Amino acid sequence: MAHQRAYLAAVDGKHPVNKASRLAEIFAYSRRLAFAAAAFFAASTAVGHAQSGPFAGMAGNWSGGGVITLDDGSRERIRCRASYKVAGMEMSMTLTCASDAYKFNLLANVVDGGGQVTGTWSEATRNVGGSLQGRGGQGSFQVVASAAGVNANISLRTSGNKQSIALRSDALFRAVDLSLSK
Repeated sequence: MAHQRAYLAAVDGKHPVNKASRLAEIFAYSRRLAFAAAAFFAASTAVGHAQSGPFAGMAGNWSGGGVITLDDGSRERIRCRASYKVAGMEMSMTLTCASDAYKFNLLANVVDGGGQVTGTWSEATRNVGGSLQGRGGQGSFQVVASAAGVNANISLRTSGNKQSIALRSDALFRAVDLSLSK
């Protein structure tokens, strides 16, 4: 009978399957599965490690809205988009917001030095820029943006896929309160 199976398999161009060859296939499959699981674990650990710095969880694109309070005290709804690029202890940010009567495009580059945040900022539509300094980490930052004639306090808090930003300024506008999500 085994001879007949071998003959039929040979005619079809297949090798006869016995228990030993089937066991070898299962073992090879198990090794590939174990290797894939190990590679996945290593990759997920590396990603988690890359996101363990002071700007962890902030990288990516965010959108949402809030309210802007203008110099004359009037308030308007505002829509915003933010983009964060994180590389270890450094982060660059672009925040673009617009309401019916107001628009701003804020760019910032910051570096964390042990909980102390320093960097530069610019606002493209008004051609103004200056320095940033403050403190924070793990998604919660309080910084002061300064330039000739402009000071603004900025509070930024990130938790999961939610982010809140509060800006208080003595020029350009009074306040901006935003809620963004990824």
